[in-house]
Amino acid sequence: MHFIEKEPTQKRKDFVNKLKSNKILRVPGAYNPLTAKLIEEIGYDAVYVSGGVMANDLGFPDIGLTTLQDVSTRSYLISRVTNLPTIVDIDTGFKSCKETIETFEEFGITAVHLEDQIERKRCGHLDNKELISKDAMVKKIKECVSGRQTSSRKIGKKRKNACQGKSNESPRSRYAIS
Repeated sequence: MHFIEKEPTQKRKDFVNKLKSNKILRVPGAYNPLTAKLIEEIGYDAVYVSGGVMANDLGFPDIGLTTLQDVSTRSYLISRVTNLPTIVDIDTGFKSCKETIETFEEFGITAVHLEDQIERKRCGHLDNKELISKDAMVKKIKECVSGRQTSSRKIGKKRKNACQGKSNESPRSRYAIS
């Protein structure tokens, strides 16, 4: 059995303090609990659960086939064995950003990031991605924020796709603040 000392609220506070330090955080990816334990043992700053790695580990290509249940359950199993904050790629929000945030918060996840693609998204490294509009992304971010039960939960916007997709908007104009 793996015993941890920190509750999710303390992990969130630790993550906020690490962000305020303005230092580069080292956050390697974990696809299972054992990897997360090794990441902590080595001395990294947090654990990252990648959508692409998660999809591949489940036997899927990274094209939006994983579900909220797939990703949240595995992320919970990863986060419960480490004192480190856990950051999760929630793809495009699994159809309901509010429900997604509520689920991940209930499972003790520290932070998430959201992609700016259509529902059947493609891995950020693949060609032919389709982006949603800036207004649609702002709406998703607001829905995520409304799902938070704790103000210390962090929601990031994965915006690198904006630089590679087909859009009339400049990459700079595709950023939104939450």
